Amino acid sequence: MSDTMPIEEYLLKGGALTSPDNVPPRYRGELLRLMASFVDSELAGAAGFADTINDAPGIKERIASAKIVLEKTDHAGRVLDIMGSFGADTGRYAVHHPWDARLARATDIGAARQSGDMRLSVFHYPLQGWVDAVVMNVLMGSASAIQLRELTHVSYQPLAEVFRAILPREAHHTELGVEGLKRIVQSEDGTTAARAAISYWRPRVAASFGLSGSARYETLARFGLRHTPNEALLSQWQAAVDEQLNALNLN
Repeated sequence: MSDTMPIEEYLLKGGALTSPDNVPPRYRGELLRLMASFVDSELAGAAGFADTINDAPGIKERIASAKIVLEKTDHAGRVLDIMGSFGADTGRYAVHHPWDARLARATDIGAARQSGDMRLSVFHYPLQGWVDAVVMNVLMGSASAIQLRELTHVSYQPLAEVFRAILPREAHHTELGVEGLKRIVQSEDGTTAARAAISYWRPRVAASFGLSGSARYETLARFGLRHTPNEALLSQWQAAVDEQLNALNLN
C-alpha cells in the first residue's frame, strides 16, 4: 500500500491486506463481524442438518447429510482459525453455544439478527422432517453459492483464499440437495410436500441477503469487503432458484 494513499482508496482500487498487523481498527471490526456471521451460520446449519440424518430415507441420503454436516463444520473451523489470528476467543465456539437452538416454526424475524450469535436469520428456524430439510438445503445452498462467490473477492487475502477453497464444496452440497429433491418429487405426494416447504423457506432464505439499499453495504464496499449490492445478489438467487424449481415442476 502506498504511504500516501488513504487506505479506503487503496481498498476501493482493489488493494488487499494480508496480516492482522496492517489492518485499521474499523476494518478489523467489520472483518471480524463478517467472519463471525459465516462461522456462526455454518455451525448452526451443521447442527440443524445433524438432527435430520436419522430422517433420511436411505443410506445414500444419510451419507450425503453426514457429509454436509462434516464439511460445514470444517468450513467454520477454517474461518475460525483466521479469527483466532485477530485474537478472537475461538475456544468458545467449540462447545459453549447452543448451535441447535431454534425459534418457533411460525416465527418470522425477517433479516433481523437475534441475540447470542451472528448466524443469518434463516438458521434460527427449525427443520421439520426430511423433505423440509432437503428443500431448505437446495434453496439456502443456492444462496450460499452466490454469497460465497461475492466473498471470494474480500480484500483480506487470507480469508478470500479460504472462501475460494470452500466454494466448490458448498456448491456440491446444493447438488446433493437437488439430487434428493428429484427423488422426492418422483414419490407419491412428494411434489405437494416439496411445494409446501418451498413456500415456507423461500422468503426466509431471501431475507438472508439483507436489506435493499443497505447503508452497511456501503461501509463494507469502501473497505473492499463487499462488491455487489444485496438486491443484485438476491436477483441472481431468484433467477437461479426459478431455473432449478422449473426443471422439477415445483414453481
